This record gives sequence, C-alpha cells and structure tokens, in this order.
Amino acid sequence: MVSTTQEHQLKFITTEPTHFPGQAAEMKVWDAVRSAFINRKNCLCFWTFPIFIKDKQLCFEPDILIVDKELGIIVIEVKNIRINQIIHIEGYNWFTQNFCKSPLNAYQQTKNQLHQLINSCNKYQLLKQKVRGRVLVALPSITENQWKRKGFSEQICCPPILFQQDIDRDNLIEAIVQTAGQVQPGKPLEDEEWRLLQKIICGPVQPPIPDGKGVNPLPQRRQIIEQLQQWVGSTDIEQIHIGMSIPPGPQRIRGIAGSGKTVLLCQKAAWMHWYHPDWDIALVFFTRSLYDQAVSLVNQWLKFFSNGEVEYEPDKSKLKILHAWGEDNQPGLYSTICDLQNINLIHIQPVIGSPTEKLAYLCRRVLTEYPIKPIFDAILIDEGQDLALDEQQLKFEDKQSIYWLAWQALRPVAADTPDVRRLIWAYDEAQSLDALSVPTSKEVLGAQLSQILGGKAGAWYEGGIRKAYAMRHCYRTPGNILTAAHAIGMGWLRPEGMLTGITNKKDWEHIGYEVEGDFRKIGEQITISRPLKHSPNPVHHFWKEDLLKFNIYNSCEDELEALSQKIYQNINDDGLKPSRDILVIALGSEEESINLQKRAAHTLQKYGINFYIPSALDSNQFPEELSFQNKRPNQFWKEEAVTVSRIYRAKGNEAYMVYLIGFNNIAKNESSVSLRNQLFVALTRSKAWVNLSGVGEYPMCEEVRQVIKNGNSFSFTYKKPLARIIGEEILT
Repeated sequence: MVSTTQEHQLKFITTEPTHFPGQAAEMKVWDAVRSAFINRKNCLCFWTFPIFIKDKQLCFEPDILIVDKELGIIVIEVKNIRINQIIHIEGYNWFTQNFCKSPLNAYQQTKNQLHQLINSCNKYQLLKQKVRGRVLVALPSITENQWKRKGFSEQICCPPILFQQDIDRDNLIEAIVQTAGQVQPGKPLEDEEWRLLQKIICGPVQPPIPDGKGVNPLPQRRQIIEQLQQWVGSTDIEQIHIGMSIPPGPQRIRGIAGSGKTVLLCQKAAWMHWYHPDWDIALVFFTRSLYDQAVSLVNQWLKFFSNGEVEYEPDKSKLKILHAWGEDNQPGLYSTICDLQNINLIHIQPVIGSPTEKLAYLCRRVLTEYPIKPIFDAILIDEGQDLALDEQQLKFEDKQSIYWLAWQALRPVAADTPDVRRLIWAYDEAQSLDALSVPTSKEVLGAQLSQILGGKAGAWYEGGIRKAYAMRHCYRTPGNILTAAHAIGMGWLRPEGMLTGITNKKDWEHIGYEVEGDFRKIGEQITISRPLKHSPNPVHHFWKEDLLKFNIYNSCEDELEALSQKIYQNINDDGLKPSRDILVIALGSEEESINLQKRAAHTLQKYGINFYIPSALDSNQFPEELSFQNKRPNQFWKEEAVTVSRIYRAKGNEAYMVYLIGFNNIAKNESSVSLRNQLFVALTRSKAWVNLSGVGEYPMCEEVRQVIKNGNSFSFTYKKPLARIIGEEILT
C-alpha cells in the first residue's frame, strides 16, 4: 500500500518550481508549511497560485496559498528582504534600498490576493461570509528582534508578520493562527461547504463515496445513471496534484484504465497554457475520435481557470490539440513538425503496416535524414501505449521513434540544461492493442536520458513535483468489471497459466491491487484482490443484479437478435439514451469485426433502432460507402443513434451500458495477448453495465464464468514465466 506520508504529500501542490530572485526564501517557507501541515486532514497547500482577472490584464499570485476546512483561506506573501534594506515605513508602505521595489506594500498586495478568492466564495450562498480569510507577510531573513530594534513594531499599521524564528518553530500552524490578520471572519466548514470550496479552488472534486448504509437499490437504470453522473468529470486530490503542477522536465504518468488520464492531461495542458500563454504547447492523442472530447475538456478547464472569461479557440490558441499523425484538413504532431520545418520525405514505395507502424517508420526517417528544430515548449501525450512498438527496425537508436521526434521538437526547459525538456506522457500498458512494448523511460528517452526520471537524479523535482506517477483509482469502471477485465486480459485463471501481467508487488499496488505470493517461484500460489476504495464507482449500491453478464448463443443470428431486443428494452423501458448511454463493440480481427459490425447494425435497424458507425456522416450509413469528403473521422457519437464500433475506434470512449459481441473471435485463439487486450479495453469502456456474448462453447468460456464468479479476489497457481511482463517501478 502507499504510505500515509505519500498520500499526505498529494495535498502540497507546487505549481511550477522556477529559478527567480527570492526563490530560496519562498522554498524555506514552503518547506516549513509542508512540514507543519503534513498530518493535517482536509487541507490543500499551493506554492504559487495564479489568479487572473479581466482577460489576464491583471494578475494576483499568492506565493503560498493554504485552503483548510477549519482555518479557511490563508495567503502568505514571502519577501526575501533584509532589515538593512528597509529605510523607513509609512503606513503599510515600506521604503527600501537595494531591493527590487520601493515603496513596497506587501500587506495590501496580500489582501488583494485574498479578496479575489473570498469574493469567488461569497458568490455562492452556501459559502457567503462563512469562509475565514487570513493574510500574512513572511520575512524569513528578518528576526523579530531586528524588527523591534528598528522601531518598526511601533508602527500603527504594522502588518501581521511571520519572522525568521516563527518559520523555524515546530508549531507553525499555531503561529499562523495567532499572527495572521483576519480579513473575513468565518467558521469551520461543514462537509458540503468544504467540497464547494475545493471546487472553487481546484475544479470539480469527487463526491463522498457511499458506504452502502441506508442506500436503497433503484428500480430503473435511468435513475442510477442520474446518480452516477455526479462522478463524471470529477477529480480527486491525486489528479489535482498532478494536473496543477508544471514539471521542469519530463514526467511519466501511468494510470489504470478509467483513472482519468485524458481528463488529467487536458486539465494539465489548459493550466500550463493559462499560466504561460506565450508557450507553444501540444496535447497529442492517438484515437481520432478523442479530438472533440479533448477540445471540450480543455475548453471547460480554461473557462474554470479564467472564471468564465476565456474559452479555447483552436485556430488562435498556442495550445494545439493534435492527433499523432495529422492530415491536410487537420494538423497532427508529425505533420506540424514536418510542415514548419519544410520536411518532405520522398517515398520510393508505399509505406505499409498499421497506423502506428507507418507513423514510426516516417518518424525514424525524419530523425535520420533531417535535423529537427525545437518548436514546442511542452508536449503532452495521451494514450502513450499506442505509440510504442516492438520492432527494432522502427526504433531510432533503441528509442521509440515517435516519442524521440517529439523530444527533439521540444525546446530545453533552461539554457543551462539543454538535455532537459518538458515531455509528459500518460499510458496504461494493459490497453495496448498492437504491441507488447511499454513506453518506459528507457524506451522513450534512451538509457542515458532516462536517468532524469530516476537513478542518481532522484524521484522528485525541486519544490516537490514528482517525476513519475501511478494512478490507482478507477472512477469510470465498476470494481468487479475492472478486475474481470484484468483477470481475463492477463489470463489469471487460464488452465495453462497466466499469459501476461505484472510480476512484483509494488507495481500491483501502484494500480490498486493487493497481492499475496511470489511471482519469482513457479508453482507458487498467488492471490490478487482489489479493495473497493480503489474502485469507488458506487453503481453496486444502486443495482443489486450482476453488472457483468455473459451469454453464449447457438448462432450469430441468435446473438444479434438478443442484442437488439435488449437495446430496444434499454431505450423504451429503462430510459437509456441511444447515444452515449449505450455502446456496442464488435470484437475480433479486422475482417471479423467489420463483418460483425455490419450485421449488428442491420439487425438493430430491423428493430427500428438507428445505428451509427464511427466516422460516418450520419446515422444508418457505412463509412466505406461514403466519399472521403463525406466522412467525419473525428466523430464517434450521433444523437438518437446507437454507436456500433470496432475496438480501435472505441478506445478512449465510454458508456453506461456496453455490449460486447463476438467473444468467440477471442476464445478460438485465447492464447493471443493482443486479442485478450481487446477484451480488456472493451470491458473498461463501461461506466455501469457490460453484456458480453458470443457463439459456441470454447474452453475460455468456462474461464470467463469463473472470473465473474470470483468477483474482486482471485487465487491461482503461477505455472510458468509470462509471455509478456508489464510494469515499471515508480520511484518514491
């Protein structure tokens, strides 16, 4: 398990550690605050917190911001000034020499910062005049005796000050409470008030997790969806910590399916753009159907950070949301790098392979044939597992070509560290569909540069920003569906033995599992379980039937008839919306899934249900029958129609009711890691229910039934070395 100390560290958010005059003084106060508040519950602390108003024409930036359920909002302004630099004081104005500013009005500056936050709180009736507001000026280079000897303590307008000895005290919280000037009186907040305050400061926060007591099952799926919708788009303390910090170098984010990686990267990109509007930033993804979702999320976060004053304008913004590849009417990362540098590859023969293989081949050629000029200040990559390949000939000097091209296109973070660049990538190795490679630090940066993310360089950047994170909480997919997805995807209960997975306890803990047994010993009994606290989706409190159902039919016709009948009932009796509430995924190889997708669509239509095939112009159309101009490659949903997708287009999307058809296409070749990964990805698209079906009995059918029966805990014998070992240690 993660230690209590590590969990407590998440509430300390360093927005951006930068080198500036006075940094050492701010760092000293920040370290003292972290030490004092480390064991305190219900608080958040920020080192620098920008508050922009009036379309960024005015900026208030508290050096240190403390938000506490009991203490309210505390703003600390740090001044690295020495006593001999203050000549005299008139009111709140300090006249200085050999300092950056004179006169200096630190107290008024701090009050202005606090007023912006208090005013935001007072707009809500629930918080109006309830949140305590306190301000302090911290002088880490001046003692109280020095202040008194100069006669400054006798001034009528002497502000509340934390002196050098106060900062060094063991009971700093007591010193803050006793010394701080109270700008607004208030009271300790109730739970609902505290959640609203966090939302004002950080964005949507997770509602409390139901414990099941006093929760009554609901009769209709529509009612349950309405209960679950408050979870959609919410963030937890870990996501806030990662999303609101700007690392001074590369950062790796490993997240279990449904942990909110896409929401997090959109938040992080929007925050970086809001904080540094002059930066050139790229937010990159692999699945084209994620484009509209990414634009929407970035826009939501920008509006939140700007208090509704700024929206995302793709054509004008220096933050670019890019598909990994790109085409004529929509730029991508690869096409943007090539276009801005006049790179034009000559192809003697057509490039063949999967989309990722083609892209990796081209990136390798560009890296081999052209010098790359830096054009971005930060690149954030989502779905990072889909940009990593196994084939050595597609790598560039043992590094993943697509990643290395992105690295070369980045400007150094600082002139004195030319090899340190701001590349941030998020991945879930279990969701890889085409390759067994994992985008580890070494695969991305090479053996030497990967040491930036660990080794002698340590696990933390200055100021408390981690270089690598593992996100263990799954908010989207219910716990027993997630564990079933891992169990089937990795083959925990295969009679022949587990196929793929993680082989050390730390990596299991990083994705939210508890393990008993030793993977180093063949024949060892292994027990894997997932605590409910790591899968907080509360649907099981409201729905007492099975969330995951498995059915086998005698023929494909029977399977598709049953599918259509169930969806008809979902729409007409359960109150589900055809679009976004329901998703159908056809499993299998390209040929098998395309054929099954068409047959399912025709059967739905027979029942009067509109279908939508991703990238079609409209419902009840097949994209291959349309001209290029009439296709919509970014589109995944269509109002009033049920989306019927193949797995490659479904990645990154989600629905409450997910139907997986064609299980037999997996079962007949059950030893294939990539086919089992299809099933894992498909199962984890669900926010509530899954119906898995196929045709005919296969040995794997009994494995699935046993997985469903086991629930959240699995015991099996470790029989042989794995075909694929996944995982990379997250340093502490």
